[in-house]
Amino acid sequence: MTQPLADPLVFRWPVRVYIEDTDAAGLVYYANYLKFPERCRTEWLRSLGIDLRELATRDGVAFVVADFEVSYRRPARLDDALTVDAAIEAQARSWLVSRQHARRGDELLAAARVKVACADAARLAPLRLPARLVQRLAAAATSS
Repeated sequence: MTQPLADPLVFRWPVRVYIEDTDAAGLVYYANYLKFPERCRTEWLRSLGIDLRELATRDGVAFVVADFEVSYRRPARLDDALTVDAAIEAQARSWLVSRQHARRGDELLAAARVKVACADAARLAPLRLPARLVQRLAAAATSS
C-alpha cells in the first residue's frame, strides 16, 4: 500500500559543476543531471547513518532505480554552484519515490521524480525497505 507523505522532509546537498559534467558547449550534458539526484539521495542516507555499502554486503540489500522522470528547465554551466534537494513523496513496503530539484540559487534548473526499489542484491527480487531506514526517515521527518 502506498503512503503519501503530507509534510516531506527536504534534504539539500551542494554540487559543483565540473568539466566532466559538461558537453562541448560548456553546458551540463543532459544525462549528467541524473548523477546529481543520485548523489543527493546517497548523502541523505549517509546523513541518516545508512551506509549503502554495508546494506549490500552485510544485509544483501540493493536499491535500484525503477523509474526516473526529469524535466529540464534551464542549463547549468561549468563551475556553477548548485543545490540539489530531495524529499520523499511516497513510500510503500519495498520502494520510495523522491521528488528532487537542481537549483542555481533560486533558479530551478531541473526537476525529477525518482522511484527507488529495494531488492535482494543477489536475486534482484523485491525486498521490504530495511526497518532502520524506515525508522530513521520517520524520525528525521518528525524532528524537522
